[in-house]
Amino acid sequence: MTNTIDGLQNEIVDDLIVELSDDIEESEEPGYNENVLKIKVKNAIREVRRVRNYPKKYTEEDIVSDLENNYYDVIHDIALLEYNKIGAEGQSDHSEDDVKRTWVSKDDLLASVHAFVTVL
Repeated sequence: MTNTIDGLQNEIVDDLIVELSDDIEESEEPGYNENVLKIKVKNAIREVRRVRNYPKKYTEEDIVSDLENNYYDVIHDIALLEYNKIGAEGQSDHSEDDVKRTWVSKDDLLASVHAFVTVL
């Protein structure tokens, strides 16, 4: 279990590196850019935090625990989606010859993130 946002970010980056390295032979250069992966994960964490809208009473430890236990997969998937879309930003689909690629919307991934609400 991770205690900090940096720890959570590093854990997700490590998982993504394993996934992206799966098809790479040992003699080949990595097929990923770790610095860019870190940025994508950091941005995904920020987006989930923004949508989640944590109450002020939540400590950083409470937030990290919630993110790790309830939204790890969402953060992972958003970061991977954004990483895979590098070079095709702004496109929702792409066709070339007989290949057609359609991306999941980030909003679809964020739909499973539920915000805290305050009743006035």
